[in-house]
Amino acid sequence: MSMRRPALVALLALSFLLSLMAGKVWIAPANWFSASPGGWIMAELRLPRALLGLLVGGVLGLSGAVLQGYLRNPLADPTVVGVSSSAALGGVIAILLGISGLGLFGFAMVGAAASVLLLLALTGREGGPLAFILAGMVLATLSGALTALLISLAPNPFATSEIIAWLMGALTDRTMDDVLHATPFMALGALGLLSTGRALDALTLGEDAARSLGINMTRLQFQVALGTGLAVGASVAVTGVVGFVGLIVPHIMRRWVGERPSRLLIPSAIGGAILTLVADSAVRLIPGVGEVRLGIAMSAIGAPFFLLLLAKLRKGAA
Repeated sequence: MSMRRPALVALLALSFLLSLMAGKVWIAPANWFSASPGGWIMAELRLPRALLGLLVGGVLGLSGAVLQGYLRNPLADPTVVGVSSSAALGGVIAILLGISGLGLFGFAMVGAAASVLLLLALTGREGGPLAFILAGMVLATLSGALTALLISLAPNPFATSEIIAWLMGALTDRTMDDVLHATPFMALGALGLLSTGRALDALTLGEDAARSLGINMTRLQFQVALGTGLAVGASVAVTGVVGFVGLIVPHIMRRWVGERPSRLLIPSAIGGAILTLVADSAVRLIPGVGEVRLGIAMSAIGAPFFLLLLAKLRKGAA
């Protein structure tokens, strides 16, 4: 363990450097701070993109690890609690109203906040993880249906195209303003999620045992919901929906650090950032006029992984 975390940090640094250099035009470090076009591309496009990849991947990996620990379900990720789809619904409403930039971010965050409030209200004080995931599925389904309805009611094909492109998720053409808008919410959400480590360790013994160890299950539920809402809501608000990071990364990290939830949180955040940065670098290198959307690339990676995970679970149950 003592050598594995420095190795992860080194991989993260290499992934960040790759994100700064990679693209249709490769930019060598010697040109990063020059007055050349490469220097402008670095300052205006590559650096904000790499920073968002770092932040978004980190909070998605972290939230996935926390939700899998809280729900005691290896298939859990941020999409199952409805925050992603609710934030996406808010963003779609903003696009239909012709709102962009900070306004779109605000609409998406309102959607995420509404999902957290509804999630806590539907779950109740003593609902527990099962009620939590069922309420999340209700919210995710409802938000998805409303989003599909709004797309079908879009006033013209251009609005429909813009909505679909945004929903696919990407780090393309993001600016430092996007980084500054999202960072405080992601940081607060991440701090809240990181504070759940001790409670998640106790929860592995069961809810009754956790309560006997002094864990306040109502407070834990609130921390998980609020932390996920802030972190994942902000990530969706600036990038659209990027799936599977929160599902894939905790499983990979368990092979490195073991099953204990508290030891899994920081490695999952680092691993999520690495996966997102590498995937975003890869989509820029695919031949073609445009770029493959990051959300599509993550789905292409995540779907086979999900099938392998299901097969492993079935084999273990047999």
